[in-house]
Amino acid sequence: MADLPKTPLLDTVDTPQDLRKLAPAQLRQLADELRTETISAVGTTGGHLGSGLGVVELTVAIHYVFDTPDDRLIWDVGHQCYPHKILTGRRDRIRTIRQGGGLSGFTKRSESEYDPFGAAHSSTSISAALGFAVANKLNEAPGKAIAVIGDGAMSAGMAYEAMNNAEAAGNRLIVILNDNDMSIAPPVGGLSAYLARLISSSEYLGLRSLARRVTQKVSRRLTAAAGKAEEFARGMATGGTLFEELGFYYVGPIDGHNLEHLIPVLENVRDAEQGPILVHVVTKKGKGYAPAEKAADKYHGVQKFDVITGAQAKTPPGPPAYTKVFADALIAEGERDATVCAITAAMPSGTGLDKFQAMFPDRTFDVGIAEQHAVTFAAGLAAQGMRPFCAIYSTFLQRAYDQVVHDVAIQNLPVRFAIDRAGLVGADGATHAGSFDVTYLASLPNFVVMAAADEVELVHMTHTAALHDSGPIALRYPRGNGIGLELPKVPQRLEIGKGRVVREGKKVAILSLGTRLAEALKAADTLDAKGLSTTVADLRFAKPLDEDLIRRLLTTHEVAVTIEEGAIGGMGAHVLTLASDTGLIDAGLKLRTMRLPDLFQDQDKPEKQYDEAGLNAANIVDTVLKALRYNEAELADGVRA
Repeated sequence: MADLPKTPLLDTVDTPQDLRKLAPAQLRQLADELRTETISAVGTTGGHLGSGLGVVELTVAIHYVFDTPDDRLIWDVGHQCYPHKILTGRRDRIRTIRQGGGLSGFTKRSESEYDPFGAAHSSTSISAALGFAVANKLNEAPGKAIAVIGDGAMSAGMAYEAMNNAEAAGNRLIVILNDNDMSIAPPVGGLSAYLARLISSSEYLGLRSLARRVTQKVSRRLTAAAGKAEEFARGMATGGTLFEELGFYYVGPIDGHNLEHLIPVLENVRDAEQGPILVHVVTKKGKGYAPAEKAADKYHGVQKFDVITGAQAKTPPGPPAYTKVFADALIAEGERDATVCAITAAMPSGTGLDKFQAMFPDRTFDVGIAEQHAVTFAAGLAAQGMRPFCAIYSTFLQRAYDQVVHDVAIQNLPVRFAIDRAGLVGADGATHAGSFDVTYLASLPNFVVMAAADEVELVHMTHTAALHDSGPIALRYPRGNGIGLELPKVPQRLEIGKGRVVREGKKVAILSLGTRLAEALKAADTLDAKGLSTTVADLRFAKPLDEDLIRRLLTTHEVAVTIEEGAIGGMGAHVLTLASDTGLIDAGLKLRTMRLPDLFQDQDKPEKQYDEAGLNAANIVDTVLKALRYNEAELADGVRA
C-alpha cells in the first residue's frame, strides 16, 4: 500500500531472532520505525494506542536482551502489546487487529508462541509469571519469566498477593514495573540511570552477596542490622523499600525511553544470580505522537484516525449511548437525593461516572483496579445508610463475586450494581463480553436483577434502583447506543418483579429480557405475516420473575420462546424451572430458550456476533416454526395458522 510508512530497518525484522542480530546502535532507529508502524496501523483499524506507544523502547529492549519465546514475556492487561505483536511475526496481520477474524487486541495463547499467557484483565501478570518461573525451577529449565505490569495495575491486591509469594521463583522471575503516570517516582536523570546500572551490576550484587555471607558468620543480629542499613540506604536513593519488603531486589527508576540505559540494566538483571528482581521503568503514554502525549486519556482507545492531524473518525450522529443515559439518570438521582453516591474501579469515563464526579466530587469514588474492594466498600456505605451505585463492567464484576455473595447478598445490603457492557461487546472480544452476570447474580438469594430493553427503561431502572432499600439490586445495559426513544422528563419507579406486555397475540409468546426486545418485535411482525399471532413481553426482571405474567403466557399460547443476551443459566433457565415446578411442562407446553452459545465468541462487529449467536429475528422465527413443527410450505397459504 502506497500510504504505508517507510521502515527499512523494521522490514528486516520478522521475529526477535532477527532483532538480536542488530547492533545496539541500530536499536534507536528500529524503535522509531516501530513507533511509526504502530501509529499507522492503529490509525487504520482503531484500537489501543497510547499505552503501546509508551512501551516501544521497552518492547525492543526486552526482546533484544531476553531469549523469547523460551524466556516467557507476560504483558499485564495487554493493551500495550501491539508493538510486541509487530516484532513477533504478526506484522503482516497488524491491520486486522480487533477486526472479525483478525488479531486480538490483547495477548492470546492460541495466536502465537510469543503470547505464553492471555491477558485482558488487569494485575494477573506477576501471578502467571511466578507460575512459569516456578515450573522452570522445578523442571530445572533455564528460562526466565518476565512480567510487565503498569503502575495502575499495581493498585490491585492480586499483584501484591503474587509478590508476597515470589521468593519461591528465585532469579527466574523478573517484574518490570511500567510507571507511565509518574505515580510512584519520577526518574532523576543521569544519576538515576547510573544508580540503576550500579545496583544491578554483577559487581554490586556480588559484593552484596559477600557482605551477607560475612555478616552471617559474625551474628544473626549483625546480619539483620546490615540488611536493614543497606535497604534503608538504597530505599532513600531509589524509593524501592516497599518492593524490598515484599522480597524483591529493586532496580530503578530508569528512563524507559532511553535504550542506552535500558539495555545494560536488563542485561545485568538477566544474568543476576539473585532474585526475584523488580525493575522500575518510567515511561510516557503516547510517547512520540504529539496528539497522544497531550491527551493520553483520549488516545488510550481510539477510533480510526488521521495520522497527520490526529483527528479521530467521528461517530455518526444518533441516539445517546447507554452509558451516557445511565450517567445522566444517575446525576438526576444525585440531585434528588444526597445519599446517592457512586463507585468505580478505575473506569470513570468508561462507566460515565466522570460526569457524576464533575457534579458530586465528594460522592464519587474511584478506588483503582480493585473490584473486590469496590464491592465491599459499597457494602459498607450501604450499611451506614448511603445509597451507593457500584458501576462496573459485567466482565470485571466477575472478579468480585465472593464479595458480592458474602459482603452484599448474605447481609442483604442495598448496594446498587450498574452493570455496563452487558452482552456482546464487539472488538474487545470474549474477555470483555458481559455474558454471565444474569447467571451469577440471579442465583443469589435477596438479589433483584433488571435488564433494560431500551434507553427509556434504563432511566426508569436507575430510578427504581435508587429507591430500592430492601436489598441488593442490579441493572444491566449494553455497550452502544439506544434506539432513539425520547427520554422521560420524570422517571417511573417500576414495581419489582413485574414485566410488561408490549404486543398482544394468541398463538406464540416471546419473552424477552434486555435489548433483544427489538429483534423480538421484528420476529413478531414476520410471524404475524405468516398467520401466527404473536405476543411479545418484556420481562424486565430476571429475578424476581413475574410469575403471574409468565404463567398466563405459557398457558394461553401454543409455544413460548425466551430470549436474552446471556449464557445458559439465566432468565430462560429460571422460566424453565418455574414451568417445571408448577407442572406446566407436564401439560405439553412447547417452551424454548434462546441465549448465548456455550462458547467464547471472538471479536467482530456486535451485529455479526449476535447473528452468529443466533439471537436475531430470523432465528426467533425459526425457533418458533421448529417448535410448532411447521414448515414454510404449510404456512404459505395460512393452512395451519
